[in-house]
Amino acid sequence: MRPSFQQTLRQTQQLTMTPQLQQAIRLLQLSSLDLETEVQAILDSNLMLERIDEPQELPVQPETLVAQAAADSGPETELDISTGTLPDELPVDSAWEDVYEPFDGATSYSRGEEEEWDLYERYAGAGESLRDYLYWQMRLTPFGARELALATTIIDAINEAGYLTLSLEEICQGVRDEAPLTPAEAEAVLRVVQHFDPQGVGARTPAECLLLQLEVMPPDTPWLDQARRLVEWHLELLADRDFNGLMRRLKVSREDLQGIISLIQSLDPHPGERLSNNAPQYVVPDVLVYRNRSVWRVELNPESTPKLRINARYAALTRQARYNGDAAYLKNHLQEARWFLKSLQNRNETLLKVASSIVERQREFLERGDEFMKPLILRDIAEELSMHESTISRVTTQKYMHTPRGIYELKFFFSSHVGTSDGGECSSTAIRAMIRKLIQSEEPGKPLSDDKIAKQLEAEGIQVARRTVAKYREAMSIPSSSDRKRLV
Repeated sequence: MRPSFQQTLRQTQQLTMTPQLQQAIRLLQLSSLDLETEVQAILDSNLMLERIDEPQELPVQPETLVAQAAADSGPETELDISTGTLPDELPVDSAWEDVYEPFDGATSYSRGEEEEWDLYERYAGAGESLRDYLYWQMRLTPFGARELALATTIIDAINEAGYLTLSLEEICQGVRDEAPLTPAEAEAVLRVVQHFDPQGVGARTPAECLLLQLEVMPPDTPWLDQARRLVEWHLELLADRDFNGLMRRLKVSREDLQGIISLIQSLDPHPGERLSNNAPQYVVPDVLVYRNRSVWRVELNPESTPKLRINARYAALTRQARYNGDAAYLKNHLQEARWFLKSLQNRNETLLKVASSIVERQREFLERGDEFMKPLILRDIAEELSMHESTISRVTTQKYMHTPRGIYELKFFFSSHVGTSDGGECSSTAIRAMIRKLIQSEEPGKPLSDDKIAKQLEAEGIQVARRTVAKYREAMSIPSSSDRKRLV
């Protein structure tokens, strides 16, 4: 059989994402901080865009502007333009579509008056690490050369929780000195470091950490001696909630034991975590929600929404450019600027539509609390707004809504559901709120088990299994019933 060649025509459909569409999708999924970075980047690269609050430049000659713009933006892009004039369909005046100025009338946020901070709080607020704080105290302590070397090694061996992670022998081996160091010397220096702030730092065990904090309390503190005995000898019984065993060992009444435990609970078993190098993360809401009489209002936050426009002076130069290269350069930047403004407008319109739809569906939550959160999935909003689920997912990720109940990510309002006895549905958020409410109202000496919580929910018409209750309880960081048992 001889090989042969033939040509065939086949018609297919293929979706091609244009640069404009790619840009619109990218802007849609950016957080407010990332969006500001994107906006600043295009402002630096495109001379046609400017912020609305920027003053207009003084008039100069068109030739000077073209030359300056080309020099600032690097080498111009070569475009295939056959004539030296631009088409009339490219408007250069400052029309309404050239300017995108969102809502500008919301309230601004102001910080409250600063309170007085002590030295420890100033270090914590400045983002200093625990190690830096201990080094600072070490330099204020009159150590000799050997003691200073030991103190440095000890501080280096303290973890973020404030505990010493090396033995005294290992610490001595880690210090280079002409004469060998002994564990007794290391112990003496460790005792000094253990009196640094925060109290309890440098401990080797949780019991030692608590004892260090009890040592610095005033001698007349109620239950101080009994608390020391409990921590030193009977901490396992406290962890097991064996209150009867503690009363026998300490020879105290139930009321006295309650006071002893309260004193121990006032201590911090992880003193180093209060001074963390992780600065707090602040959230700027993208959407503002407030109630005006009986109507809920949804608006974009003007403080997180960029205000941009086409620079009319540079746009006017597209008609006055004398050379093809200048005309192509200006036309390209003007078209990119229009695309960006359109993408930005599309992002904010989509965000506002989705937020408004969420608020309309979750009005009871806003008015009455978590127990009234309705089941909601991405498909519900997508079908209502005639959008794709992926679009809803992008616009609700890393976008935040400021409400009278607090600031929430838009994803928070979406949750799964379980069935009810009357054939209805209840959201998982509402069920978690009910579980939390039941646990808060339980008897301290007889906490509710997961099975009892499931039965109480079933009595209210909510069909949920015990393992589901356990999953929701653990998600809220609520201990089990045995760990929640408290001394009455």
